[in-house]
Amino acid sequence: MYPLTRASENFRKALKLCNETTVRLDAGYVGSEHFVYAFLCMPQCSAYGILAGEGVTKSEYEELFFKCIDTKSKYEGLTRRTQTMYDRAVLLSEETETKAGTAHMLYAILENDECMAVKILRKLADVEVLRERTKQALKALKNKKLFGEESEAEHVQTDPLNADFNDVATVKVDKPKMQTPTMEKGGAFERLDEKKSGAVEKLTAYGTDLTERAMRGKIDPVIGRQKEIEKMIQVLSRRLKNNPVLIGEPGVGKSAIVEGLAQLIVNGDVPEQLYNKTVFSVDMPGMLAGARYRGDFEERLKDMIGAVIEDGDVVLFIDEIHTIVGAGASSDNGMDAANILKPMLARGDLQVIGATTIEEYRKYIEKDPALERRFTPVWVEEPSEKDAIAILQGLRKKYEQHHSIVITDEAIETAVKLSARYITDRFLPDKAIDLIDEAAARVRVLEDGGAEIKALETEIRNFEEERVLRERRGEFALATAAFENLRLAKDKLAAVKQAQAPLILPDGRAAIGKEQVAAIVSARVKIPLLKITQEESAKLLRLEEDLHRRIIGQNEGVSAVAKAIRRARAGLKDPSRPIGSFMFVGPTGVGKTDLCKALAETMFGSEEQMLRLDMSEYMEKQSISKLIGAPPGYAGYEDLQTGQLTDKVRTNPYCVVLFDEIEKAHPDVFNLLLQILDDGRLTDSKGRTVSFKNAVIILTSNAGAQEAQNAGLATGEHYERMKERVTETLKERFKPEFLNRMDDIIVFHPLSPEDCVKIGDKIIASLAKRLQEQRGVTLSVTQRALYALVQEGYDPLYGARPLKRVVRRRIEDRLSEEILMGKVVGGQRVTVDFINGEYRFS
Repeated sequence: MYPLTRASENFRKALKLCNETTVRLDAGYVGSEHFVYAFLCMPQCSAYGILAGEGVTKSEYEELFFKCIDTKSKYEGLTRRTQTMYDRAVLLSEETETKAGTAHMLYAILENDECMAVKILRKLADVEVLRERTKQALKALKNKKLFGEESEAEHVQTDPLNADFNDVATVKVDKPKMQTPTMEKGGAFERLDEKKSGAVEKLTAYGTDLTERAMRGKIDPVIGRQKEIEKMIQVLSRRLKNNPVLIGEPGVGKSAIVEGLAQLIVNGDVPEQLYNKTVFSVDMPGMLAGARYRGDFEERLKDMIGAVIEDGDVVLFIDEIHTIVGAGASSDNGMDAANILKPMLARGDLQVIGATTIEEYRKYIEKDPALERRFTPVWVEEPSEKDAIAILQGLRKKYEQHHSIVITDEAIETAVKLSARYITDRFLPDKAIDLIDEAAARVRVLEDGGAEIKALETEIRNFEEERVLRERRGEFALATAAFENLRLAKDKLAAVKQAQAPLILPDGRAAIGKEQVAAIVSARVKIPLLKITQEESAKLLRLEEDLHRRIIGQNEGVSAVAKAIRRARAGLKDPSRPIGSFMFVGPTGVGKTDLCKALAETMFGSEEQMLRLDMSEYMEKQSISKLIGAPPGYAGYEDLQTGQLTDKVRTNPYCVVLFDEIEKAHPDVFNLLLQILDDGRLTDSKGRTVSFKNAVIILTSNAGAQEAQNAGLATGEHYERMKERVTETLKERFKPEFLNRMDDIIVFHPLSPEDCVKIGDKIIASLAKRLQEQRGVTLSVTQRALYALVQEGYDPLYGARPLKRVVRRRIEDRLSEEILMGKVVGGQRVTVDFINGEYRFS
């Protein structure tokens, strides 16, 4: 808090008048409304001229002012909010190179829309106009054009109260209710300075005063955490064990909640027992740093604790509080920070707010019952997408000021939704804030061109110079070529600028929108920008078309999957269940696993979004621990705490989960699947609930396929009879409650020769693409050769896999030999034909 020596003579007189006014009114506090009233009682001060210029009179203000006085308030002296306004006034005065005057204080008051003075003024004048008029007055003051606000010789005639309060004044001045902030003693400002120069001053060597940062406006606003802050205040108000510990995942806003408490204390919006508290953030690594000799750390810690107890109004905040366990201990000395703090925490001599993650709380704090019982957990959950949007909207102004760019609502919504979908190893709102911050930074960096744009501009200048030079020499063919290169470079530059350009608002200001945020997500998760920005509704409507490009001969299966997923996304499914749950049944090699991969790529942007679990690895009873993690007491518990299923879905909730060959799994695995299919969630060995509501669950099985083959039903013309046989077999092998939880059971068709021709074409196209990319060789296969390959590789019992083996044996093996011998080199075209019963390469 700045000392009163930084204020002008008129400001001191206004403060003295505020003091006299609050004593005579028996209000017990000095707020912003008192200052405005004092300004209206001082006709020669700058603030009076500004207020009077907009039609605000003392009589009108006085009537509303007296009605709003809270005589029951137990707060004494200047409120925290008013102290913050004074600090702001001093900072403004530094810009005008003067002392803090009444105009500076008036502007600081008008900046705060929630203060009582502004609420009163809104009924009497246009506050926005008042704010602008005050701003202009401060500019004039800087240019020495404002009349003598700062003159020490001016004499102000004051009329502190009307005659109705004279009798009250006589009684109250002799025996005031509080120690008031008078001009002679410096008041609340001087008392705060004295306090800081004593006990709190010692603490500055060990951390940061969060309440002071809040006073100076250096703390970001806290949105949507009222429940957690109220719980924390409730714990702090207890007589004993009044030490809350905030527990939550990294990035959910634990530290921000403590900063929100500091801001509430500054504003005076806390219970009476917390009015004068100071929240102090301890730098534990800083205390350990440089402690070379035994006892150094303990001495620093005791010194800090002594300062806190001496002050009596300090609440310590220890971020990553699990670090106190073992801090300062050595091999021959088990006395760590936790053991030093325990007695004082139990007695209530010391108040501590802690913050840590769930994993570290269980690993360090829970293992020490004596330490755990001294803290009261306050659980901090990850905010919902709706709450995260509100948080970012509250922070928007800070980031707009820092980056000098407008952040649109669309950018905020896109940051939250895309981060929730694609950045799965971190938590809201932290990951969404990072996207906004990085997108804004990228736009500012690229504003002056960026490396790619500068290189293209240099290239354009070179082509232009070459064109002019060739024309002068009469080399018109070369000039034409240079002109064509120039045109192409300009087109490329225009495309790059369009891709990197910020959104431009109608008023000409630069902004970030959906595209700029999506570009950051695309770069982070390595998914093409088009797939990220593509509207999901359009993607779902084209789902069959996209799947059919990859899956041949399974029209019924593709349509069933697409319809089920559209129903889910349209909001017609149970919101607690997965997006879809399917069982794919049929002979081997017909495309069951391929459809899963295609669905992962189409729905979630990449085949990497498919989690495949081979159920042949889960045939034993104890193997279930591999899915959800080993329970406590098992050998290797510390190493097997993460489950292959739960951990991957927890970090990557938008995925396709494939349980391959489900009939091979142990019966206990089916019990887990019942919970996933019905409730859309599963609890791992650490007690964490993992949601499957954004996943697609697919089970594949060959059950019944062998029986159908033995009965001669494994061909296309016997599909309906094969389907009946497979369905009967499923009912025999799986329990009714398990099959009943499936959205659909899809029996895949055996492949026909026509289907194999299409598949063969896809296999050859894939091979040609690899050959072109890796060797620069163009491959083409004639229709005769393709039909010969299909005829040789077609087997209705084994699907497309024999065809792949034939292509490897007949084409890939021969090509690899030709390449290694140097007969086929980059730039050549290789044609494969089938003539007189043999494959010929030319």
